[in-house]
Amino acid sequence: MLSFVFLLYICARQIESILIIRNLGLLLLLFMLTSFTKDLTSSTKEKIAKTNKTAPENDTTTAKDILILDKDFIGFKEALAFKESQGRYTVINKLGYLGKYQFGKSTLRRFKIYNSQKFLKNPPLQERAFTALCKVNKWILRRDISRFTGKKIHGIVITESGILAAAHLAGAGNVKKFLRSYGTFRFKDSFGTSITSYMKKFAGYDVSYIIADKHASV
Repeated sequence: MLSFVFLLYICARQIESILIIRNLGLLLLLFMLTSFTKDLTSSTKEKIAKTNKTAPENDTTTAKDILILDKDFIGFKEALAFKESQGRYTVINKLGYLGKYQFGKSTLRRFKIYNSQKFLKNPPLQERAFTALCKVNKWILRRDISRFTGKKIHGIVITESGILAAAHLAGAGNVKKFLRSYGTFRFKDSFGTSITSYMKKFAGYDVSYIIADKHASV
């Protein structure tokens, strides 16, 4: 009887030892996984920080203030849209200009767009309308683009993209007057924005994607 009790005691101690060893193993595994996760997270953060580093360490510009775009047509239209409406498709300003690129209703009628609410709810249509307007303006200003690109007016180097941006602001006719008068003709919109400011701000983009087309449509 005593031998049987002693045997049970020995078995119980062995089982207890096994459980202790198992628990220690689980704790060690958990510790290793936690350390690995922390190292991976730290490494990932460092890589992201290096990738996103766009300014000197003493630059106070925050990430939300940085807008980095390529100098192509997409960069051009997105930069212009940000200036016009902060890139929002559904905006109507106090003068009634519509959408991401702030179209006037008369310009929309040129492209047979008559329903303003449907236009605001249709981003692809707004994009096509902007591209079509650029094509028309490029056709209207084709001789002026050829003649004035590379020259300076009021200290601003004239570029094709600057001309197209100014045409979006002031209309192709007013840009033509500005160029042919060598800056004597002045224009500002209702918010005080001038042709020269757009020519300067949107200079140097590659807009060769846009083909001059008098009859461009959406």
